[in-house]
Amino acid sequence: MPDLRTVGTELGTALGMLGPVRLDDLGDAPPAALVGVDGRRWAELVAAASGPHRAAVAAAVANGQAFLAADDGLRGRVPLRIEWKGPHRPPGYDLLPADLRVDHVYLVSCKYSSKLLVNAAPAHLFDRGLQDRSEAAAADWYETVAPDELEALYRAVRRVVDPDLPASSAELTRPDRDRIAASCVRRWPEPLRAPARRLAEAVAERTAARWRTSLGSHHKRELTLWRLLRLSDSPYFVLGTGPGGSMRLRIGTPWDWRQHFELLAFDVGAEASEQPRVAWRARVAERRGGVEHAVRGHVEVRWSHGRFCGMPEAKVYLDTPHASVPGYFPLEEPRQAALSAHAT
Repeated sequence: MPDLRTVGTELGTALGMLGPVRLDDLGDAPPAALVGVDGRRWAELVAAASGPHRAAVAAAVANGQAFLAADDGLRGRVPLRIEWKGPHRPPGYDLLPADLRVDHVYLVSCKYSSKLLVNAAPAHLFDRGLQDRSEAAAADWYETVAPDELEALYRAVRRVVDPDLPASSAELTRPDRDRIAASCVRRWPEPLRAPARRLAEAVAERTAARWRTSLGSHHKRELTLWRLLRLSDSPYFVLGTGPGGSMRLRIGTPWDWRQHFELLAFDVGAEASEQPRVAWRARVAERRGGVEHAVRGHVEVRWSHGRFCGMPEAKVYLDTPHASVPGYFPLEEPRQAALSAHAT
């Protein structure tokens, strides 16, 4: 379920596309143009706008207004319909990370202070390159790539947390897993840090080696980079904030990308960390001029619901600022506004 800040920023972005907004006078009900927003969610927006998330909501409104004015966006045309994705689960695989759909055409992702690109099953990323989803039940990635280190950590957990836990991690019940997670909620207790570190290193090194094997050709590396960056057959927009302030981008398609850029190299490697972590890096050259760009990110492979709870998942993060990523094109201010500013 989305938290209050998420509701505030996503609905604030939509609200800004409808024109002038007074955060102190939002009313009791959403505008008719906002689809998928009930009274409860509207009340959450009002609470976010009047509470500790006011600055974030104001920034979201400003982004929506910039999109309304942008030449690459709505060009001043107030939309008739803005659909909010909200907390619903998509019926199929969601290729586009869209939070809003405007007039059935414009897809908008609201990304406020987040570097997360993809959250996937490890096998879906490292073995299948985010391409084919398997209908088979997901396997435990830690058991797959580092079974001995996983069991060594579990034996240490039994000694430290509870000697009455089952002899094997495969026999753990849900209450057993919850007890382990509660005992190791933020950091591993000191006696467990060394075996946890050995597991993290083993998972990272073997995962990186496995990923390199699956990235066997230049074409596969290029496809993987596009999927990591969430490039799709349809363009969409990212409106949000980053470390440098507002973030307003048009995300191109692979077709757009190929017209402007060329992939020179795509490399992956294990990184030293208490969490299994695999770094990825791409070198990209502009087709006109040959200027090179580096795009960096990393993947954290972690239990989805706490230590020994839930299947491990692969969380892909972008370490390069969004505005510096090839294929992420900044929204330019409207030509008319630029001419007016120049005249002033």
